[in-house]
Amino acid sequence: MTSATPFDYRHLSVAQRLELVEDIWDSIDADSDADALPLSEDERALLDLRLADLAANPGQGEPWSAVRGRILGRTR
Repeated sequence: MTSATPFDYRHLSVAQRLELVEDIWDSIDADSDADALPLSEDERALLDLRLADLAANPGQGEPWSAVRGRILGRTR
């Protein structure tokens, strides 16, 4: 087995690093099944609370696209 040289991300802008993290997360999601990243009971309970809050208050919050745009707009 050969050892790959670690990718030096430090030269990337904050916006590029955020995109890299998003790409890595998406690749993990695409390559794994539900059992690969199990939730603890506390995590599951927190998600259930957040889903219930979303159902009770559907107008609150912002879509990811709006939040991401705001974050990337600050870093350029």
